[in-house]
Amino acid sequence: MAKQVQNKKNTAATTKKSSNGQASPKSANSRQTGIRRTTQKNNVQKEEAYSSKLEKLFVDMLKDMLWAENHLVTALQKMQQKATTTALQDAFEDHLFATKKHAARLEKVFGMMGKEAEEKKCDAMEGLTKEADAIINETEDGSMTRDAALIIAAQKVEHYEIATYGSLVQLARTMDREDVARLLEKTLWDEEDTDQLLTDIAESDVNPMADEEDAEGEDEDEDEEESGETMGNPRSYADSIGNA
Repeated sequence: MAKQVQNKKNTAATTKKSSNGQASPKSANSRQTGIRRTTQKNNVQKEEAYSSKLEKLFVDMLKDMLWAENHLVTALQKMQQKATTTALQDAFEDHLFATKKHAARLEKVFGMMGKEAEEKKCDAMEGLTKEADAIINETEDGSMTRDAALIIAAQKVEHYEIATYGSLVQLARTMDREDVARLLEKTLWDEEDTDQLLTDIAESDVNPMADEEDAEGEDEDEDEEESGETMGNPRSYADSIGNA
């Protein structure tokens, strides 16, 4: 009897030791199965984050434009500082304020779509702002030619934004999200107004004055060259006096 009791104690101790040590093959298999099911469930949830491929494209474009708008804030500050005329400086200042508002609108759209607001680098906007930097470096400070070039650079940005926001509005309506479409359409109208304002500034003052500025510079260069050639060649100078 005592021997049977001892065997039972040994068995219990062995079972307890096993439970405190490594898991049995059956327990390990169960855990691995659970991990696989959890991973599969997470993958399904990730795939179901978008109701369609079109919605995924739409959200990717939102990320693209959020980066673009925030990047444009810095670029507009520099363009405003480098502009010559007060009219163009004011236009850039107004658009700077509007750009910050557009970024806030995009964040609101993310929320309306049930997504977290994220940025994705916009290669197009980066290229356009680099071109604006190059224009600033290649034109003279305080010149009307500088303003003409800055307006061209700014309108390239506006045309890109108009094309993108116009597409976003149409995609939102295709997905039956009229609420989103109306909000984005406000930004589209802002971009169109800015583009028209830049055209008005260019046509009314900047371009005509830049044209006169370029002509005056060319005339001065030609006069200097002619004067240098005449004074540098005594025979030509004497001939010109004798023929007078």
